[in-house]
Amino acid sequence: MTATLIDGKARAAALRAEVATGVAQLGRAPGLAVVLVGEDPASAVYVRSKGKACREAGMVSVEHRLAVDTSQADLLALVRQLNADPAIDGILVQLPLPDHIDANAVIATIDPDKDVDGFHPENVGRLASGLHGFVPCTPLGSIMLLKETIGSLSGLDAVVIGRSNIVGKPMAQLLLRESATVTIAHSRTRDLPDVVRRADIVVAAVGQPEMVRGDWIKPGATVIDVGINRVDGKLVGDVAFGEAVHVAGAITPVPGGVGPMTIACLLSNTLVSAQRRQAKERR
Repeated sequence: MTATLIDGKARAAALRAEVATGVAQLGRAPGLAVVLVGEDPASAVYVRSKGKACREAGMVSVEHRLAVDTSQADLLALVRQLNADPAIDGILVQLPLPDHIDANAVIATIDPDKDVDGFHPENVGRLASGLHGFVPCTPLGSIMLLKETIGSLSGLDAVVIGRSNIVGKPMAQLLLRESATVTIAHSRTRDLPDVVRRADIVVAAVGQPEMVRGDWIKPGATVIDVGINRVDGKLVGDVAFGEAVHVAGAITPVPGGVGPMTIACLLSNTLVSAQRRQAKERR
């Protein structure tokens, strides 16, 4: 058996086309502000990709590139300025930040209604409470891929490997929202391979190259590999793809799986923010 490859690039292209249609109907170009502190190479590449995708969807991308020694006070002042700017619908401060800056303080300063990354405590709480708010882009893209691949997730056993605020925890909340039975596993989980073998759905977001082996996967399970690790100049996921592809029913490749969905969902969240703000103005 060879697993069906879940084509994140194709799904992301379709979502970006939907966003472009929505932008055209809005009557103005939504604005996304991206703040990059320092010169982290991976972050710089990601910021360029976001800017290009924004422009292709008819949005305005505003980049603020700050020196690595920028003070926390100056960064917070910029965030407050963007909160007040009517031309800006979404604010994204690229993580990680330099060690002298408290990322939690920065995230908490972003207007929750412009927090298109979904990291603000208010949006985290709304997700946990089942209310509408912004959802982090990687889990949002992952749940879209799962629903498109499987259909209903109701009653399925899902294991999320990883407990970060960016992927693991919100992913578990989204799966619960779809009535899956969810286990959050991590580096201290006992008998991790046996826990994973029970799962109909495996979401690997642990940041360890090829940690999840093929014999951990239940035959026919759907595997979402969130990991992006560079090994010997090559990108690999958190799942040993060469092994898992012969056991799983469906699996995301790395690259070309979850990654493209993350940026597409960022654009979608920015459009939603612009639509909500326009609706408020019309009241």
